Amino acid sequence: MDLASKLFKGDRVIWIIFMFLCLISVVEMFSASSTITYKAANYWAPVVKHASFLFVGFILILLIHNIPYRFFSALIIVLPISMVLLVLTPMMGVYANNSYRFMEIMGIQFQPSELAKLSLIVFISFLMSKRSRFSEDNIFKYSLIAMCITCVLILPENFSTAFMLFAVCFLLLFIGQVPFLKLLKLGGGLLLIGVLLFLFFHFMPEGVEEKLPKRFSTWRARIERFSQPEEAIEISAKTGYKIPDDIFQETHAKIAIAKGGVFGKMPGHGQQRDFLPQAYSDFIYAIIIEELGMVGGLFVLLLYIMLLVRGGMIARRCEKPFAKYLVLGCTLVVVVQAFANMAVAVDLIPVTGQPLPLISRGGTSILITCIYIGIILSISRFGANIGNEEDVLPEEKEVDNVLSEEEMQSVLASVEVETIEEANI
Repeated sequence: MDLASKLFKGDRVIWIIFMFLCLISVVEMFSASSTITYKAANYWAPVVKHASFLFVGFILILLIHNIPYRFFSALIIVLPISMVLLVLTPMMGVYANNSYRFMEIMGIQFQPSELAKLSLIVFISFLMSKRSRFSEDNIFKYSLIAMCITCVLILPENFSTAFMLFAVCFLLLFIGQVPFLKLLKLGGGLLLIGVLLFLFFHFMPEGVEEKLPKRFSTWRARIERFSQPEEAIEISAKTGYKIPDDIFQETHAKIAIAKGGVFGKMPGHGQQRDFLPQAYSDFIYAIIIEELGMVGGLFVLLLYIMLLVRGGMIARRCEKPFAKYLVLGCTLVVVVQAFANMAVAVDLIPVTGQPLPLISRGGTSILITCIYIGIILSISRFGANIGNEEDVLPEEKEVDNVLSEEEMQSVLASVEVETIEEANI
């Protein structure tokens, strides 16, 4: 117990949430990666690789949560670097899943968009913490410029990531009490652009679609499948229901959720993992519900809600603005992405391609999420003074034992009385 208290500093609740998510991740990845296991002809290879990323992420958390949060402002330097990488990705990146989202340097693949997300959150948090140097107009202007450039660079290959990043930054500006009228105008303008884009996708002529980038046709198809899914299913008297490829994943995710029931079929007994091509990534939440039931699905949802609540509690205990905004930004990035993934699995929103943080398969996603967790734990230690019981210095303990002024006066009075009595004797 003493070793654990020395090793795991910071907020204990965050550590418990992290451990539960890792446990669920390993169990469900072992079950959901059946298609990868079949292709690799190695039963243990997928889960061992996944567990290795989790272990490296755990080491990252141990290292990062011992770094005082004020040093994280240096991550602002990563923002222009990530922008350059985002520009180069469509030209020099790795083509996977019909898009260029990965860069490969010295055999290591990573997503520049993940680096951009982290650095942009740090930049906006740092900017809002310097209200003594910058006016409200400048804070809003510089934040908006950084948000627009980053999200526009991410947008062509990954619309959902760009949308969620902009939404998180918008929430961070709202929490940071940026003038409401400015945010209202920005929100209204974005809403108008969104409506126009939806109408454009819906009424776009066929000839125009061929001249646009391939991702535009993907976005249009996802919107149409989500708004009219029943029209795509073919019904035949001989073969019954025939599920087209366009809605193959969404339909089998619904089947997995329907078969899960209350307590599920137990890990390893799910069937839809063999039909869902992205059972280990985009739709792993559907597999969780199939194998662990509604109880398991609600438990996973509750873990992310607890992470959000705990992040807010840590922020309230922070005195420094940079620590407050940074912990809220990191928490929102993780939780919003988790909510988006789960909403896709239960068919509340169109397919986004977002992994479930710490649970879905993916090296860059796991490591970046662990960096977020490490930053949250660091701020809980050095910004909110949570979990630092063993770090109190001897001098500080002596100060805690110093008597108050009233107690000191009563002690002096008693000493004087004893002195007078001795003199009389």
